[in-house]
Amino acid sequence: MYICVCNAVTDSDIERAVKTGANCMQHLQSSLGVNTRCGSCACDAKRCLDEALDKQISHLKLATY
Repeated sequence: MYICVCNAVTDSDIERAVKTGANCMQHLQSSLGVNTRCGSCACDAKRCLDEALDKQISHLKLATY
């Protein structure tokens, strides 16, 4: 699903960015251009970022047990 229409960024793009080290909105802004134009995607991008980070943490916890 598109999160940032202005820059054609999808939730999958954000998930990939998190897998490669993005962990805050500033990282998404610099790497994907999220929230750099109209700003209407900020809340959805933050939600998607948080969900992707939660997934990463869950996978790390499972890998250590």
